[in-house]
Amino acid sequence: MEATAILPIMKKRLAFLSGGKDRRSGLILTIPLCSEQTNMDELSATLDYLLGIPSEKCKARGFTVIVDGRKSQWNIVKTVVLMLQNVIPAEVSLVCVVKPDEFWDKKVTHFCFWKEKDRLGFEVILVSANKLTRYIEPCQLTEEFGGSLVYDHIDWLNKRLVFEKFTRESTSLLDELAVINGNETGNQQDKERATDYNFLPSFDPETVLQTGHELLSELQQRRFNGSEGGVSWSPMDDELLAQPQVMKLLDSLREQYTRYQEVCRQRSKRTQLEEIQQKVMQVVNWLEGPGTEQLRTQWGIGDSIRASQALQQKHEEIESQHSEWFAVYVELNQQIAAMLNAGDEEDLVELKGLQQQLSDVCYRQASQLEFRQNILQSAHEFHGVAQDLSQQLDGLLGMLCADVAPADGAAIQQTLKHLEEKLKSVGGTLQGLREKGQVLLDQISNQASWAYGKDVTIENKENVEHIQGVMEDMQLRKQRCEDMVDVRRLKMLQMVQLFKCEEDAAQAVEWLSELLEAQLKTHVRLGDDAQEVKSLLEKHRKFVDVAQSTYDYGRQLLQATVVLCQSLRCTTRSSGDTLPRLNRVWKQFTVTSEERVHRLEMASTFHTAAEKILKECPEQPKVCIDLEAYEEVEAVGKSLLDRLTVPVVYPDGTEQFFGSPSDMASSAEHVREKMKLVGMKKLQQEEEEQQEEEEEEEGRRRRRRMRRRRRKRRRRRRKKKKESQIRLLQQIANGLSYVT
Repeated sequence: MEATAILPIMKKRLAFLSGGKDRRSGLILTIPLCSEQTNMDELSATLDYLLGIPSEKCKARGFTVIVDGRKSQWNIVKTVVLMLQNVIPAEVSLVCVVKPDEFWDKKVTHFCFWKEKDRLGFEVILVSANKLTRYIEPCQLTEEFGGSLVYDHIDWLNKRLVFEKFTRESTSLLDELAVINGNETGNQQDKERATDYNFLPSFDPETVLQTGHELLSELQQRRFNGSEGGVSWSPMDDELLAQPQVMKLLDSLREQYTRYQEVCRQRSKRTQLEEIQQKVMQVVNWLEGPGTEQLRTQWGIGDSIRASQALQQKHEEIESQHSEWFAVYVELNQQIAAMLNAGDEEDLVELKGLQQQLSDVCYRQASQLEFRQNILQSAHEFHGVAQDLSQQLDGLLGMLCADVAPADGAAIQQTLKHLEEKLKSVGGTLQGLREKGQVLLDQISNQASWAYGKDVTIENKENVEHIQGVMEDMQLRKQRCEDMVDVRRLKMLQMVQLFKCEEDAAQAVEWLSELLEAQLKTHVRLGDDAQEVKSLLEKHRKFVDVAQSTYDYGRQLLQATVVLCQSLRCTTRSSGDTLPRLNRVWKQFTVTSEERVHRLEMASTFHTAAEKILKECPEQPKVCIDLEAYEEVEAVGKSLLDRLTVPVVYPDGTEQFFGSPSDMASSAEHVREKMKLVGMKKLQQEEEEQQEEEEEEEGRRRRRRMRRRRRKRRRRRRKKKKESQIRLLQQIANGLSYVT
């Protein structure tokens, strides 16, 4: 019997095993009677269930039954005691009836039980609750009898339900697993026989095992009715066979579940192998059938970039269909690899065969797809380059057919540079087209036969002819453009030369004008002396030579311009105003240059004469300069001053002065200063002549005085000489007289 069958009755707590023991180690069965009428049938069912829990060994030690009649009537207590005779006569050792204080007639009750002792087969005693400890230790009594044993009937009942559920489910599961494992063993011995035993167990083994482990842990760590810190006793401990029974069931269940897992693994492996075989054949059949047929129908490369794009789009659709099967291939390959790593030796050969077959078909189909994709990509690039080249040739031809009407040489140079860049770009694009075409031809020539030996030689010939035709057509168009570019280049170079000659001629006129302006504004100095004037004359001659070269260069450029206009038949262009300008500027320069030369020559004459007068040489005696020389310097100086005030008159009647008025005033002032020096020199010379005459007269008087002084000195010297001779003669005479 299970508690589930009498669960409402068990919840009424009509009787219970608290886990306590008497002094003989017999279990204590407690029957708490209440004030209400007790249903004997329910009590009998409760006792039958409780007495079925202990082991035979525990039952042999006997039960001590505590009948709590403190809240009940004596008749009910008596009925319960008599019922114990019918339910458990042999197992009951002692019945303790807990009576209320001074309620029953002790003599009557004691006498009644004493008379029934032999017939009952066990001893019945009446005892009050406070004296119950004479027969049972307090620690084995529950709190309601003054003991310390903790007992929770609802908790005990719940755990008993868990235990019975586990026992029921584990036993059923063990039977089912044993049947499944036995059938699988028979199927493995006879593989050809069809199996009908692929059913699943009624309970989840993992859940049942988890429940059993939790129950065993509860049994080992905490007793049903115990507390965490106190001493307690459980009717489901080792003596009640709860823990050993759970452990035995768990061991058996683990053993059968391990075998069941192996059976499931083998069954799953066989099922997986069959599924893999089926999927492999599906992939192989599709790739070798519809997939190959799709590729056979696609052989062209298109005749334009739009056609090649359409073919690429179609090929992408084919690749999309193949990619789905390739995804299945990848998945199957992973499954096969996993089974090879964990499979049995008997399945290795079959798995490797399936893997090799699948890989060969998929790789062959993938290679054909990739080869076709490469050809279409190369064709798309070839047609793209051909289209770009055609557009470039059209643009170049449009430039060549347009009239050339540039505004200046720079525009022509820019146009010519742009034309050269266009031609160079066309050449590079044509070279790229040849390279792309050669790559495409190589790919087509190396194209392998499709599956089953069917090739596409005829279609490839048409593709080859199309590619070669496109390249030859582009080469002819480029050659025609090159010829037209050569003609246009020659014409544009001549136009560039024409513009260059015109620009250079105009530049020559500008240079000559600048030389004229420089001569008028900066060539104004007349020099400070004859040497400087000579240097200025030499520089002026070189300056004139430069202007002459510029004029000749401009005339030559204008002559070349006429020749180029005749060659280009360019009647609209005219350079007639440049030549008159050139001649006019040159005449003005010539007149100005001649005037400059005349002034420098007059300045040279003036400075030479003036310097001849002003020059003094210390090594030579002073020379008296003629009066004509002074008059010549004065006349030339006045002429030069007058010349400086006169403007240059050009052939067209225009006038132009040299330099600024301040420059002319400075030059005139210098001439006047030199003329003043010459005048002062003239006055100085006259004064010197007069002074020389006076000095000559004074010299004559000085010489006369000197002659008189010299005569006086000679007379004094002669006198002194005579006196000295007389003294000498006297001394000689005195000496002779002494000797004597």
